[in-house]
Amino acid sequence: MVILPAIDLKDGKVVRLTKGLMDTAKIYSSEPWQVAKKFEELGSEWLHLVDLNGAFAGKPENLEQIKKIIENTDLKVEIGGGIRDEETIKIYLELGVSRVILGSVAVKNPTFVKEMAKKYPVAVGIDAKDGYVAVEGWAEVSEMKATELAKEFANAGVEAIIATDIAKDGTLSGVNIDFIKEIQEESGLQIIASGGVRDINDIKLLINNKIYGTIIGKAFYEGTINLKEVFNIIKERK
Repeated sequence: MVILPAIDLKDGKVVRLTKGLMDTAKIYSSEPWQVAKKFEELGSEWLHLVDLNGAFAGKPENLEQIKKIIENTDLKVEIGGGIRDEETIKIYLELGVSRVILGSVAVKNPTFVKEMAKKYPVAVGIDAKDGYVAVEGWAEVSEMKATELAKEFANAGVEAIIATDIAKDGTLSGVNIDFIKEIQEESGLQIIASGGVRDINDIKLLINNKIYGTIIGKAFYEGTINLKEVFNIIKERK
């Protein structure tokens, strides 16, 4: 299984939100590249980056910090948050990002996402609230079911789907395995589980259900999970 430690950027700092609400932001570091370096030292190959300001602004807002992370580590970086057009995708890939995550635009313009997936390394972010897709930094909930959206991209050439249960995000209350499996079954794609990971038992649950990957955020920052232990378990299971 692939582990993607997460850095959410807000005003150039590393923060975590609870259930996607901006006013819950808790600052963990003002040097994101140092946090990324720590993830690399612990054994990570990937980094999951979210530009929270960008998610609301609809354009990149933390480029300086992202550039620093790429320059100071050998991590493969995936990034989401406010990527709405091809120009932004190009900016990120030229910067050295390995994969872009398209979220809100996947609901509003699935054709665009399919076109981009033919040309660039793309993951689709499906963020769901009570089974329905949330957009625009989770500020709005659409009328589309998460499972319908997953099905839409089944044969579109996207590298993975990042499935987030918003009700679980930042709560440390355990992953919603039923939701993750539903998305996996509907799309047939590699699924990266996001939201609610608390401890090593969540990792074992995901491995046992043959989930491709998971994002670890607040569990690391709050110390409820030991990343070194996570990487060791994954090595043992190989």
